[in-house]
Amino acid sequence: MTTTPTPTPGTVTTMRAITYEEFGSADVLGLTDIARPVPSENEVLVRVHAAGVERGAWHMMTGRPYLGRLAFGLRTPRNPVLGTEVAGTVDAVGSAVTRFAVGDAVYGFAAGSFAEYAVAREDRLAAKPSNLTFEQAAAVPVSGATALQALTDVGRLSQGQTVLVLGASGGVGSYTVQIAKALGAEVTGVASTHKLDLVRSLGADHVLDYTRDDFASSGRRYDLVVDIAGNPTLSRLRRALTPSGTAVITGGELGGPFSGGMNRQLRALALSPFLRQRLTMFIAKQRASDLERLSALIRTGQVTPSVERTYPLREAADALRHLESGDVRGKVVISIGASAAEQEPCHTSGNQDRP
Repeated sequence: MTTTPTPTPGTVTTMRAITYEEFGSADVLGLTDIARPVPSENEVLVRVHAAGVERGAWHMMTGRPYLGRLAFGLRTPRNPVLGTEVAGTVDAVGSAVTRFAVGDAVYGFAAGSFAEYAVAREDRLAAKPSNLTFEQAAAVPVSGATALQALTDVGRLSQGQTVLVLGASGGVGSYTVQIAKALGAEVTGVASTHKLDLVRSLGADHVLDYTRDDFASSGRRYDLVVDIAGNPTLSRLRRALTPSGTAVITGGELGGPFSGGMNRQLRALALSPFLRQRLTMFIAKQRASDLERLSALIRTGQVTPSVERTYPLREAADALRHLESGDVRGKVVISIGASAAEQEPCHTSGNQDRP
């Protein structure tokens, strides 16, 4: 097992990264040279080939909702490098790492992935599925794991149940539709007019245009509603549920600058014990076990990342602006520079797909 190398004279110890020193709009981001991170004993140093752009990156950049600053940093960013979703190759491993070796193609969760290198805990990485490019793999971790946990761990989805996905065309929603179908559910996806074709292509049995169709007044009732859009009132969610159905709230973009949509989620938790229906929320966990479950679905073709557009590292601010616009269909990804050979899905490293 190769461990972290000791720098020798002439060794490059810096890297390019997207950094920010204050909370704000995408204008606070800059491409700078900073020290390359060094993995601890249970960490892996990943040479980043691609990084996914998910809503959490926007929250970290803006510092909103303010309640999130308990994690992001109270006055200034705790981690000056943005990004969480990563795909790349292992450059070095800590002394206690046993699952990966230098050269392995991996994907997963790494704080500060908008950079040429990032460190990740061993238990937050998995072998990259051999049928995905690095850009596709980078679009999976946060969004895919959130969808998987919403449906299985929290929503307790069973085969044959009916599922309504609010926000079906976004990052989390695109995976929620596909995973629910893979698990044997009948899926209805809600999206805007120009995104309905994407939702259909993901396998949804039915689609609703939220500009014209009111899911709460359609007459259909669902065993499980996964709310990623963060807009409906609790009463509207309840009208869409069967008498013993479950609503899982994972989105929360409205509700004011302090708590965002958390106030609605907290009200759901307070109300749920008094109902036959179950109203709940959750904060997604970062686990290699979820990545491996997703990899199994990806290898069989039941789940395919929907990547609308890639941006070079220097244009990360534009990627965040595009995300904020609400026009993204699926995911956007930052490409940081793998060679053509490394990008070829069928030419990845030797322990590819190793459990």
